[in-house]
Amino acid sequence: MPAFARFLLALTLLVFIGSASASAAKYFEGYLENGNFEEQPKPSNLKGTKLVGEHGLPKWVTKGLVEYIHGGPQPGGMFFAVSHGVHAVRLGNEASISQTVPVKPGSLYALTFGASRTCAQEEVLRVSVPTQSGDLPLQTLYSSDGGDVYAWGFIAKSKSVTVTFHNPGVQEDPACGPLIDAVAIKELFPPMPTRDNLVKNPGFEEGPHRLMNSTNGVLLPPKQEDRTSPLPGWMIESLKAVKFIGAKHFNVPSGRSAVELVAGRESAIAQILRTTPNTVYTLTFTVGDAKNGCHGSMMVEAFAAKETLKVPFESKGKGEFKTASFKFKAIEPRTRITFYSSYYHTKNDDFGSLCGPILDDVKVSKLA
Repeated sequence: MPAFARFLLALTLLVFIGSASASAAKYFEGYLENGNFEEQPKPSNLKGTKLVGEHGLPKWVTKGLVEYIHGGPQPGGMFFAVSHGVHAVRLGNEASISQTVPVKPGSLYALTFGASRTCAQEEVLRVSVPTQSGDLPLQTLYSSDGGDVYAWGFIAKSKSVTVTFHNPGVQEDPACGPLIDAVAIKELFPPMPTRDNLVKNPGFEEGPHRLMNSTNGVLLPPKQEDRTSPLPGWMIESLKAVKFIGAKHFNVPSGRSAVELVAGRESAIAQILRTTPNTVYTLTFTVGDAKNGCHGSMMVEAFAAKETLKVPFESKGKGEFKTASFKFKAIEPRTRITFYSSYYHTKNDDFGSLCGPILDDVKVSKLA
């Protein structure tokens, strides 16, 4: 083959690979199609705020009473906070929205979405991707402005999956229902321990997508609501969520990410490590405040094997932090390390927003 022909063939292959990679990266990280609901329905697909027809909402399939909402004051004196754009959808009793998304079989993904309740009563949002589902109770408001953002993890079973958000209808008033104002997705890569650190994802650098116009961080639900953690390597072993925070809007001791223990003892994070029985290890970690208005006397409790350490931290809200460590002897081939906040905290300037100490740079190494 002449040199020029080989050059043209190589160029064609590069263009093909580049376009294929761009296509594959479409859902690698970012909004689903019309994931912020800003592509509006046709007037013929709206009856007031109610969507008409299964395909009335562009790029989504709707079932039941789904309303297309413009943020702000509503008829009847209600106010809907749409924190991540202008428009959102509200799910009535037994209503749902769904979208089919191309994915890689066997890969771990996290959905990130803005969700809030619209009435002062119990509301639940069911998230499902066959064959996994979880119910997120929305009665706990972590942010008083209604800007709560959640992540939900799943492992893809096929080349495409149908993502569904469903209101199972637990509230008494059928006119109430969860509000969803943004949906994004990110493929996550399973982190591995290293020779110097047995902890996977020790600095929480691998985690779910952060919505660009969100300043509240991302809530990671407990494992009873999501058995596939959206924070690789870690489990949320508690009744309430922990918060995944980034350096753009919070003070983070190192790297780009950390976790905030926002619900006291109800907000615990854990990991199971491979250890050698009767071997002594050192557990080191960093605690501090996120410089987000969370002041006061904090305490982080750490557990490993039979050992416990309580680390006090007096937060002045200046983004300070300190490092703590203790030794433990492994009893089994698997050792669980756990962290939680001893106390409950709210922001000084906003008593409706939960907050707490942050955790970062967790390291477990064999004692030399």
